[in-house]
Amino acid sequence: MKSALKLFSLLFMFVAFIACSDDEDDVPDLVAIEANTASNIPAPQTGGQGEPVGGPFTKFSFETGTTTNSETDWDIAFRGTSIAVNGGSTTGTTDEPERNGNAGAAIENSTFSEVASASGLTFTQDTDGAFAVPAGSDNGWYNYNPATFTITPIPGKILVIRTHDGKYAKIEILSYYRDAPAQPDPMSDESRVYTFKYVYNPNEGETSLVE
Repeated sequence: MKSALKLFSLLFMFVAFIACSDDEDDVPDLVAIEANTASNIPAPQTGGQGEPVGGPFTKFSFETGTTTNSETDWDIAFRGTSIAVNGGSTTGTTDEPERNGNAGAAIENSTFSEVASASGLTFTQDTDGAFAVPAGSDNGWYNYNPATFTITPIPGKILVIRTHDGKYAKIEILSYYRDAPAQPDPMSDESRVYTFKYVYNPNEGETSLVE
């Protein structure tokens, strides 16, 4: 009788082990969170200084880590100081891309490393008349200094982006000038060229933004 009970106990433990192993096999492996720097992303525009602003936006995909001409697979887009997200609706400005994703943006007042998750954040989408990332000096991500004619990112402004397909990224804009000079000279340094660092979580349903 004891041998039978012992055999049954061993058989039960073996079946339980197999079941647990099968459960573990059903859990998909997570893809590594990516940390990168995007350098010299062009954001040209026409007009300005009293003239109507125009020109196409430069679209960027966090999945590929580069600019894209796709009409659908983009997350954020740049033109001058304006940043569009692929979610919501067009704002009404000229030459902007159609919104066909579910992207949104939240602005956190923190340091890049301290923004550890997208969980619990409220994401805003572009709407008629307004970008999710507010335009204008001191309203969104940058400050314009009329004494030096320079545009500089506001320290501690971290953009958290829900991508067009529902994943998450955070970015910190480092420069608005080509090659990211420490002290940009508006007379010699090309502007409307973004450099930013970002962390992208490619795993669906995962909100961590720590690499």
